Amino acid sequence: MSTEKNIVKLNKNLPKGDRFAQIARIGEVVFHTKDLASLWQVKDPNTLYTAIKRYIKRGSLFRIYKGFYSIKPIEQINPLLLGVKALHQFAYVSAETVLFNAGIIQQNISAITLISSMSKKFSIGGGRYISRKLNDKYLFNPAGVFEKDGIKTASAERAIADLLYFNPKAHFDAEKLINWKKVKKLQKEIGYPLIAERYK
Repeated sequence: MSTEKNIVKLNKNLPKGDRFAQIARIGEVVFHTKDLASLWQVKDPNTLYTAIKRYIKRGSLFRIYKGFYSIKPIEQINPLLLGVKALHQFAYVSAETVLFNAGIIQQNISAITLISSMSKKFSIGGGRYISRKLNDKYLFNPAGVFEKDGIKTASAERAIADLLYFNPKAHFDAEKLINWKKVKKLQKEIGYPLIAERYK
């Protein structure tokens, strides 16, 4: 569920009062301006930006970049969470990032790979990100995607299936770690094209 949907759902039961008690109740760490407007029920942009500036000055809120804020210093936030939340839409960690962590790709990767409905390269703090655009009919298929600590992440098999969709000739350093039967099953379930030479 997106931050905005969480806010709308929980706001119905939140008492008026301390704005940071409201943030704590929701359990989110990072917010876009629109999220804060919804949470605090502030319709006037000037009032909202004045409040945000005041909280930043107090050290209660941290500016990641214009329109994107957190309740912790950026160095204390999981870089994967930052990337997913920065896109402000459905996204999950996949491809090279997952495969590097699984030891299937062994060369260093220069950016965290996300899958979403937009193609975008961006940086936050010292971290670099690449979002690969995936058609909605594949993107919203939950096969092989799980959630932990608020971050949607592909399984190794889903990450392989995703990477092969974008690059059928992708190289894997440790093919012995790949369960090609699971990959093929996922490709069928998602609707990805099958690549016969990969299953030998």
